[in-house]
Amino acid sequence: MRYFSTQRQSPLVGFREATINGQAPDKGLYFPESIPVLTGEFQKTFRNKSRPELAYEVIRPYVSGEIPDADLFTICEETVNFDFPLVRVNQDIWSLELYHGPTLAFKDVGARFMSRCLGYFSKGSNKHITILVATSGDTGSAVANGFLGVENVDVVILYPSGKVSKVQEKMLTTLGKNITALEVQGTFDDCQKMVKQAFLDNELNSKLSLTSANSINIARWIPQQFYYFFALQQWKEEALPVICVPSGNFGNICAGLLGNASGLQVQHFIAACNQNKVFTDYLDTSVYQPADAVETYSNAMDVGNPSNFVRLLELFENDFPAIRNLISSYSISDGETSDTISRVFKKDSYLLEPHGAVAYHALEMYLEKNPGKKGIMLETAHPVKFGDIVEKSIRKTIEIPESLRHLSELKKESILIKPEFLDLKEYLLSR
Repeated sequence: MRYFSTQRQSPLVGFREATINGQAPDKGLYFPESIPVLTGEFQKTFRNKSRPELAYEVIRPYVSGEIPDADLFTICEETVNFDFPLVRVNQDIWSLELYHGPTLAFKDVGARFMSRCLGYFSKGSNKHITILVATSGDTGSAVANGFLGVENVDVVILYPSGKVSKVQEKMLTTLGKNITALEVQGTFDDCQKMVKQAFLDNELNSKLSLTSANSINIARWIPQQFYYFFALQQWKEEALPVICVPSGNFGNICAGLLGNASGLQVQHFIAACNQNKVFTDYLDTSVYQPADAVETYSNAMDVGNPSNFVRLLELFENDFPAIRNLISSYSISDGETSDTISRVFKKDSYLLEPHGAVAYHALEMYLEKNPGKKGIMLETAHPVKFGDIVEKSIRKTIEIPESLRHLSELKKESILIKPEFLDLKEYLLSR
């Protein structure tokens, strides 16, 4: 498999080079030159495969022999060695729980897959890689955990000061070793902009080997397809499901759409947005207009200019009617988010976190307009990671999982910087 840049001004590259580069030299995102087609045999048998077997078969065409099959299978085993249960909430809605990994967030899958690929590529090499990642919360902790202790790799995480939850911040700032947290006095969009500028800076790139671990990286983005295959493995209803995805930077839903383009059968997709609703407005008007990010309860979705929107356009070859035919979108307020957490907990004894609540309410709105359909919403993080909001909504204390209890004893270590690229550059050059 080769990958082209969405800007089409850079040469085609293989999976290894696309992973190490992170972003194409022309500022575009890498995209597969062709989308694999699932065979009829695969469609008949995938529900009976183990998670590692399924992940391996889905990802193998994208790697195209650049990692030996046995090593790739091992990477897949280590990537998906935890549960992805599909839990029925009520008669029409199921929750695909993606928070059973080491950092209790869906981003564990992409971070673990990418870290192991880079670990394989750097074996026996003296080349040192610096990973830059902007996070609104969960990406940073997943990447930090995935790359912790990986030889020849340093991770620098940029996160917006005061705009991630306390648990998220502790998970970002207490690992040490090869992980550094930069606390940016700005928004997630500021962090993301600084990271993008770093990749375009000639001086930085002449002295450092930089790559990204955000969902702009092909090795972070593509394995997110696994969620959708795992969901369909467990789906027992006769009719195909509607799948609702809490959407911020749009890597997750674009991965689902990629799987669908390969032949995974889904009835419809919903991009659930919070008050950062540039995509919802795009579907309403056909005009894409980036905006400044607004701070909400569902902070991982506080993105005013989703990076992966260009990949969505590639998937549909810029066919707006086709996009509207397959995807709906709803914008959910903080009030509706909190009310949904409370209401679902009281009625169905199911505990949502803010991102899942946005998806749940958006799915409810779609099903109300389309009676008779059933759907799956993606629950992307453990409720404890947003304990203040969830506890306020349900008026009860959430029990902290055993795996997180040690965090309260750890000391936060971060470097405070202004939302200026020159501050980031100065830090990187001084390391």
